[in-house]
Amino acid sequence: MHSWEGDPNQQPTREYGKVGPGSDLTPDRSIDPQAASWRILFAVIAGIVLAALVAAASARGLLPSVAQFLSMRGKTQPVPRAALLSAEELGQLEHESPQNQAQVLLDRAVNHHEGAIDQIQSRVPGWQGKIRLTPKLNSLITSAFDSSDLHVRSAAIDIDLAALNVARTPESVEHLSRQAESAAQSQRVWALWELGLLANRGVEKQRVLKMLINQLQDPNEEVRHWAVEGLAYVGTDDTIVPLLHAFRDDPSPVVRERAASGLAHSGMLTPEQRHTAIPKLLDYAEDASLDAQSHVWIYQALHDITGQSLPNESKAWRMWYYSTI
Repeated sequence: MHSWEGDPNQQPTREYGKVGPGSDLTPDRSIDPQAASWRILFAVIAGIVLAALVAAASARGLLPSVAQFLSMRGKTQPVPRAALLSAEELGQLEHESPQNQAQVLLDRAVNHHEGAIDQIQSRVPGWQGKIRLTPKLNSLITSAFDSSDLHVRSAAIDIDLAALNVARTPESVEHLSRQAESAAQSQRVWALWELGLLANRGVEKQRVLKMLINQLQDPNEEVRHWAVEGLAYVGTDDTIVPLLHAFRDDPSPVVRERAASGLAHSGMLTPEQRHTAIPKLLDYAEDASLDAQSHVWIYQALHDITGQSLPNESKAWRMWYYSTI
């Protein structure tokens, strides 16, 4: 996401990616071969045991309850808290620099340590202008923005703004709005990103929303791309329709893909807000004027929003949707 070392007065730069202008959203998810072998063996054994349980349940007339259990597989479940921040660890943090405090606590938040997000919220005002977007912090913010927990993503927004030294004030919105309209492309996309984060924090929300929507008409593909990213992070009901229009009508596949992602997975929309996009996505699924790739994104968005494993057929999705309302 971020890569920033050196002169603090120089504009940070980001490598190309999906979270933050010029970011890299490809964290290392490699698996050790030996560990993978053990996982495969465990899965085989578990499968045998599960088959025996199902057979026994069937013989005893208990199959419906077992089937109900199996139907839960693959559904998103609440992420358990991995650990509680200890008093000793918190005491050690007091002797660390703001940079290390931010990195340690964001790492703990990403890994669902109870208390980490509260610590970030209480400390982040004191980090403003004292932390930088180093490669390590960059990687942690990227992981946080990819979390399924919106509280973790929210903590990443706080740290991102502090590291960019962007104050949560109307004056910041005024400055960034001018930059988004008249600066060079690299500065414009940064401004659009930061405006989206500020609006999520309640700063000049309606003004930012209007500006981001207006930027969706810009002839520059990258500007429209980052207007979409900004909208996804604003996270209000008012962003759903503009994102749907961008997905349906923008000539750029990059913009359309990011709009679909903003509706289905990325950004700060709640599951309930994402669910409101389903009827229009179903209409798009039946729109023959859309290309094949757009239809792939439609069904992927429906899968992500609902957690349902239905075939890529509009009729099947409509039948499911009507059964839920």
